[in-house]
Amino acid sequence: MAHDPDGEQQLRATRPAPPSGEPPASPLPSWPSGPPAPPPRPGLSYASPAPIVVAPPTPRSVRAARTLWLFSFVAGFAVLVGSFLTRDSHLERLRAVVDGMSPGGDADALSAASAIVFWASMGAMLLIILLEAAGLAIVNGRQGWVRWLMIPLLLVHVGAALVAAAFLVPDGDGGSYVWLLWGAQLLMAFAGLVLLFTPASNAWLRSRKQE
Repeated sequence: MAHDPDGEQQLRATRPAPPSGEPPASPLPSWPSGPPAPPPRPGLSYASPAPIVVAPPTPRSVRAARTLWLFSFVAGFAVLVGSFLTRDSHLERLRAVVDGMSPGGDADALSAASAIVFWASMGAMLLIILLEAAGLAIVNGRQGWVRWLMIPLLLVHVGAALVAAAFLVPDGDGGSYVWLLWGAQLLMAFAGLVLLFTPASNAWLRSRKQE
């Protein structure tokens, strides 16, 4: 094919000249093997998200056990509050008891010994109730192992009530009310503990391990 110098000169003449003061336009970049390939797209993920675990409803046996335990705590606190409000009469009675055990003692020593016995009995009963309440709270968190610890704790509660009866149970009609409240407290606590071992309660507690 013949080279036409006149045609090349005409093509140069038809190109627009760049404005004065501006650099000539740079030529378009050229790739020896074409434009670069786009980045690879992420692959499909076949991993499904973790399912949302729905906590099973609390069975009726657990709700009944919780109610019985709460009423037992109320009965126990009622005894402690009544003993605190009538502490002067309890201390007078305990002075006579301590004086009978060791007659001829000093009055200050009798008062100190009576106060120690009274407040120690009150503290022991309060501590047992608080431990039982903590055990019930752990059971509500679906921790079944604590039920086995509440069995000896309830036996300790019975023994502590029998020992504290000599120091916290007043004479006369007031003593019968204390025995009635303590009996109701221990009976409701025992019934509530039995309900925590029913099949429905066991299934509810074991369901936590499957979540």
